[in-house]
Amino acid sequence: MNKDTVQPTVFMVDDDKDMRDSVCMLLESVGIACRMFSCANDFLASCNPMQEGCLLLDVRMPGMSGMEMLEMLKPKGILLPAILITGHGDVPMAVRALKHGAFDFIQKPFNPQELLDRVHAALKLDGENRRHFREIDRRRAHLAALTTREMEVVDLIVAGHPSKVIAMKLGISPKTVDIHRANILRKLNVRTVAEIVQFRLAL
Repeated sequence: MNKDTVQPTVFMVDDDKDMRDSVCMLLESVGIACRMFSCANDFLASCNPMQEGCLLLDVRMPGMSGMEMLEMLKPKGILLPAILITGHGDVPMAVRALKHGAFDFIQKPFNPQELLDRVHAALKLDGENRRHFREIDRRRAHLAALTTREMEVVDLIVAGHPSKVIAMKLGISPKTVDIHRANILRKLNVRTVAEIVQFRLAL
């Protein structure tokens, strides 16, 4: 497995080398892996969407700004939580960025502990998001194992219909509905009708 996909990493995109070096030193001092980029294009060209971690983006950079890069992340399948680094005059811009999906922003000059706290929060969120996505993928795989008729039964169960109504709507017997329901419970690895509903609604 690629090492990059194992340890959560902070990716910092900032054209200020001194800033990059100081932040990387801070992060590594508490055991957080980091990778530094001087421009947005370099990061986008090398990013692996499967990589766990978070982003630190300078709002104002030559070429592509942090705001412009932020807008490109989702279309490229990059879901890393992004923390924008702003100057005093960039705060209104950072607030707008929050509305467009940024995780947080921090103003220069920032307190080292404040930065670490926000990075830890972003890394925690990324881990939670990835666990959620894995669970969604698992549920989709289970649903994909159902037959077309079983999916019809699931949708009618979710709609709140009892077995007799499901049987009437599908033109089958209530006993056949019960057989389908038993197969659905087994394939989805759940025990009750309520869990079938929860399973389906979660997707």
